[in-house]
Amino acid sequence: VQLQASGGGLVQSGGSLRLSCAASGFTLDQFTIGWFRQAPGKEREGVSEISCCDSTTYYKESVRGRFTISKDNAKNTVYLDMNNLKPDDTAVYSCNAVSPIGINYWGKGTQVTVSS
Repeated sequence: VQLQASGGGLVQSGGSLRLSCAASGFTLDQFTIGWFRQAPGKEREGVSEISCCDSTTYYKESVRGRFTISKDNAKNTVYLDMNNLKPDDTAVYSCNAVSPIGINYWGKGTQVTVSS
């Protein structure tokens, strides 16, 4: 069982990135998937989430309108499209999968750096 985040990188302010959260060993659409980030010296915070059962989405206020979460069940992958990136978005981004019965997986993060 593995959950892997990828797609991070270095972009200029105003740029875009697409993060991927790929699962192996289990089916992602049976889990609620969340994207979290942690900047240096700060606590981890939830950024976005897509629910397992009806694909309801949630966005942190500061990213709403700029980030979009989606899932491709055929590829067993959840994406986070990030547009109009700002320096404050700089962080390590990780994905988390939680099932309705509380099974919980974390993936290794991917670094996103936004230069001003």
